[in-house]
Amino acid sequence: MPALKKYPPELKERAIRLVLDSVDENGGRRGACTRVGTQLGIPVDTLRGWVQRAEIDVGARPGVTSDEKARLAELEKENRELRRANAILRRASAFFAAEPGRPGSR
Repeated sequence: MPALKKYPPELKERAIRLVLDSVDENGGRRGACTRVGTQLGIPVDTLRGWVQRAEIDVGARPGVTSDEKARLAELEKENRELRRANAILRRASAFFAAEPGRPGSR
């Protein structure tokens, strides 16, 4: 079951936009996050994380974008499934190869 989203995406986008606009005016990200966070009722650390993620996604800050992160997680999941399937096939192959009454095993 997926985790519940505490904040709607519209609020998140608006908060990020307000922080980025406020940083441009005043130059301080920490103060901007504090101001906007208290105005909108969002914890400062949560808002700071959202702003960092938005900057990474835009390319203004180095890091792995959200799309790349999702793709990587998808590939890791697929890799785990394939390893599991290979292990099952190896066990089945060993089982059938060791079967005593098998024709042609002389």
